[in-house]
Amino acid sequence: MRMILTGLPGAGKGTQAHLLAQFLELPHISTGDLFRQHIADRTELGQTAKTYINSGELVPSDITVAMVRDRLGANDVASGFILDGFPRTVDQAMALDELLSDTLGPLDAVLDFTVSEQTVLNRMLARGRADDTDDVIRTRLRIYNEENEPLLHHYSSILCSIDAEGEVEDVHTRVVRALGERLSPSRPGTN
Repeated sequence: MRMILTGLPGAGKGTQAHLLAQFLELPHISTGDLFRQHIADRTELGQTAKTYINSGELVPSDITVAMVRDRLGANDVASGFILDGFPRTVDQAMALDELLSDTLGPLDAVLDFTVSEQTVLNRMLARGRADDTDDVIRTRLRIYNEENEPLLHHYSSILCSIDAEGEVEDVHTRVVRALGERLSPSRPGTN
């Protein structure tokens, strides 16, 4: 099974990706982890990414796509994977679609974790990070919403909306149920 997890910052994607990875016995691939690993390993991609990160800029898509391409070439993804934090744009999605069509096959599902902005504010402010102020978080949410709508449209045929409000276990139950419905053999167009 090959899937992407998307949703607002603070929606719980990382937590749910970890639980799903254990439940489905699939690797959880986080772009944040990829960046950190490449930087720690002092790879050329990592050193290039570090210059952008250190200057407070977004890492360009071509660097991120190259890291994901490298990771998806590993043996442990042959039976599937869970991508968390990638793609973030339609251009990245198209690059991923092309990469997968050449190697592993198409995505099975895109899980979009939906929560209210107030929930996100509460969760992010509770983390206690210095850069997590009300205004900064609201700006991130606005930018995310502007960028994410075209991405969700791109994946509309395999999109599963997940209510991410509530307890971690309840959200996980909703995720498993949604995947079961999405991949049910009785559904037209599924294998």
